[in-house]
This record gives sequence, structure tokens and C-alpha cells, in this order.
Amino acid sequence: MKNLNMIDGQVLPQIGFGTYKLNGAHGAHAITNALNQGYRLLDTAYNYENEGTVGKAIDNSHVTRDQVIITSKLPGRYQDYDAAMVAIQESIYRLGVEYLDLYLIHWPNPKQGKYVEAWQAMIDAQKAGLIKSIGVCNFLPEHIETLEKETGVLPVVNQIELHPYFNQQDMIEYHNQKGIITQAWSPLGRASEVIKDKDVAVIAEKYNKTIPQIILKWHVQNGVVPIPKSTSIARQIQNKDIFDFTLEQQDIDKINSLTQQDGRLKGQDPASYEEF
Repeated sequence: MKNLNMIDGQVLPQIGFGTYKLNGAHGAHAITNALNQGYRLLDTAYNYENEGTVGKAIDNSHVTRDQVIITSKLPGRYQDYDAAMVAIQESIYRLGVEYLDLYLIHWPNPKQGKYVEAWQAMIDAQKAGLIKSIGVCNFLPEHIETLEKETGVLPVVNQIELHPYFNQQDMIEYHNQKGIITQAWSPLGRASEVIKDKDVAVIAEKYNKTIPQIILKWHVQNGVVPIPKSTSIARQIQNKDIFDFTLEQQDIDKINSLTQQDGRLKGQDPASYEEF
């Protein structure tokens, strides 16, 4: 696994580990296992209510804090400048760390119209040493353009819903033009029909790999950082074991062809969706 260079000079591994719904002792155990299996990018959020679990998992692992890249996210209800600053500090306290490696605005909440205010708080928190890198989730180009126009600072990452049924090629191209790294949440389609797709199954048989491995490799070869989640050690290892083969272009094209006009799994359109 290689590291990708972000525009602020920091780096990201090519694959992360998602922690959504990994809570309590069971969740901490799963996250500790992931760290011990070689994952170094952990993805959590204020609204996941498991930042304490993530911190405990790091403490329980064989990995030192400086080897882990911790991502957390600002919830929609705290996008006022002062509230955002407090939320950032609260996430740090919950995790039991001194700083966050990557902090993201979880959703733009365009009706609320305060994401620029939240972004300015994150810029200032970065200057104060509370955050190393700042980015966004679920932002559309118009939201990113507004951030750049109002503050002069681009996000280093935009984490978006991305899987074979919703490949977001236009967004990937836009990010590439801006030097923004694309991260994929629900990279395997939230265990939906995506991981049962017959066309992907044919490709998996060709390479003697599993369907999830083929999908994750498709992400990586497209320059995307997927963030799969699993409580199974065997699947954690399997999801990371994708660097000993290369998909042929015809197979990448086939997977790309599976996309749907609006393949969002739960219809969460950033142009209108509001997160609490």
C-alpha cells in the first residue's frame, strides 16, 4: 500500500478503515484488530458517537499514536463558528489525543448556509495546531467553489458516496483538477446488491479474487481512497490484500458501466440533504 500526497503536504494511505456503528467494547475490539492488521487511516465522526471507542482501540493496539491518521467530522448542528471550535475540541477530548489528523465538515447543509463559517473555524483550528489537515464530505463543486472564493483555502479531501452503482466520475475529475483527494464512503455499497453483481463476479473469477476485493481495487486504480468496514479479521485482511494484481482497463470500464443516474443508496443528495 502506498501513500497519497495531499495538497497541504500531509499523506493518506490508499485504503482506510470505517468505524460507523462500531461502538463499545465490541467496536473497540474490531478497530484494534484492524490496526493490528495494518490499517493506519481510521474514519470516525462526532455523530457516530464512537470517538471514545476509537481512542480506546488505538490505546489497545500495537500501534503508536503517531502512526495512526485519525479522521473525524463536524456535525451539521455545530456549523456556527464558536460551536464548531468547541466541537473540534470535544472530539479531541473524546478520542483522548492532542490533535486530529484530518477533520471534515460532514455535510454542507446548504439550506442552513453556514458551512463557510464552519470552514473558517477549521482553518483557525488548524493554525492553532488542533488539526493537521482539513477537508469536507458530500460537498458538490458549487460548495467547494464557495469555500475557495470566501477563504482562499481548498479542502484536501472530499469524502463522498461512491461505489460501482454510483461511480461519481464527474466528481473525481473535478477533484483531480483541484488537487483534492476523493475518499469513498460505502465503497462496497453498504452490503447491498453491489457485492452480488454478476458482472463483477465474472471479473472476480478472472483474477481469483473476491467481489469486494475487485471493487476496492477498482477504487484504488481510479485514485480513490475507499474506507471499508468489517468486524471480521479475515475480511479486514482480505479487504487490504489487493495490491498483488492490477485490473485491466476493460474490467475497469465494465465496472464503470454499472453506474446509475442516481445510484445513491439512500437518496442523500448534498444539494438538499440536511444533517442534524
